[in-house]
Amino acid sequence: MGRAFEYRKAAKMKRWGMMSRVFPKLGNRITAAAKDGGSDPEMNPSLRTAIQNAKAANMPKDNILSAIKRATSSDYKSMTEVNYEGKGPHGVLIFVECATDNTTRTVANVKSYFNKAGGAIVPTGSLEFMFERKAIFELVKTDETDIEELELELIDAGLEEIEEVDDQVIITADYKSFGNLTAAIEALKLEINKSVLERFPTSPQQFTEEQMVDIDKMLDKLHNDDDVQEVFTNIG
Repeated sequence: MGRAFEYRKAAKMKRWGMMSRVFPKLGNRITAAAKDGGSDPEMNPSLRTAIQNAKAANMPKDNILSAIKRATSSDYKSMTEVNYEGKGPHGVLIFVECATDNTTRTVANVKSYFNKAGGAIVPTGSLEFMFERKAIFELVKTDETDIEELELELIDAGLEEIEEVDDQVIITADYKSFGNLTAAIEALKLEINKSVLERFPTSPQQFTEEQMVDIDKMLDKLHNDDDVQEVFTNIG
């Protein structure tokens, strides 16, 4: 996956350090998953995934349970998933995934971030072909883990790439294989640390350190918005 993946991973780890911002977003995903498919993670794969990712970010158990309980609250407002695409400072391409209970507020905020940075939102679908959507799984590596054998076990479920990174096994597949791979990995009784859908740029671009200062300022504003779930760029 190269430098683009490493940059995105480093940026995400930096964001995960801002727990006051991250936990509410993870909680929203858990609540939405519980609302859609029920509060039992054993019977609800989406909820199970949301809980796994929350645990990977060290979200406390009480927060997770509260998020699940919130799904049955009469005060809960349904969330709508919406994406925005645009060009930021120095021509960087940015794909923004949001979950919101007020699309009017969300689009106004996202537009303002682009406009103030000298960029602009583009029509939906304009940048879709500039990103390749992938399913990424991080598995816990043990002494018994055999990478070659695991690859053979999972290739029919859609596995495209497998690699060892420190004490984890990283699996990459087309996003359409997310469900099949999740089921196959769980059938093997392997521990999933985290599983996500990422967007990788088809033509990564390099930016200077000076340019990155402007780009990072805008990205920070997006990440700090409670409605923004994920932000993807073509930074290489």
